[in-house]
Amino acid sequence: MALRLEDKKTLVKEVNAVAGDSVTAVAAEYRGLSVAEMTELRKEARNAGVYMRVVKNTLARRAVEGTEFECMQETLKGPILLAFAKDDPGAAARVIKNFAKEHHALQAVSLSAGGQLLPGSDLATLADLPTLDQARAMLLGVMMAPMTKLARTLAEPSAMLARTLSARSSEESA
Repeated sequence: MALRLEDKKTLVKEVNAVAGDSVTAVAAEYRGLSVAEMTELRKEARNAGVYMRVVKNTLARRAVEGTEFECMQETLKGPILLAFAKDDPGAAARVIKNFAKEHHALQAVSLSAGGQLLPGSDLATLADLPTLDQARAMLLGVMMAPMTKLARTLAEPSAMLARTLSARSSEESA
């Protein structure tokens, strides 16, 4: 079904607004996926907080103009879908990677993070980034390690004394 000019402008404006608020984007070729598989992919993306849209190439190129994803314009060829992640940098890549494990027709074409264009082969690298909660937990662990070590070091002399006294009393009672 052909889009009217007003619909095209609205679509470009919507995708441009989402792209402006996003931290990463993935362009993937979906040729060979059935309607049911595309519906399943959209559901997974929605559950992960990823904005996903099938967009015609010329409209996609216009939609990413003026955003940090402008570097992707040359790679937007063929039947593609765009996936944008707002909060979690690896979310869009994770959705595409996990879905592509079972559906080989879905192929990442290009990625963009921080205004840098990456090839589709780097999808796993972006997908393996920790989530926000995982990153916070890692930071907390790094911050708490010195305090935990200090507490153990301060408690060790008294624990050593207790072990020595216990061993000595065991020897005397034997």
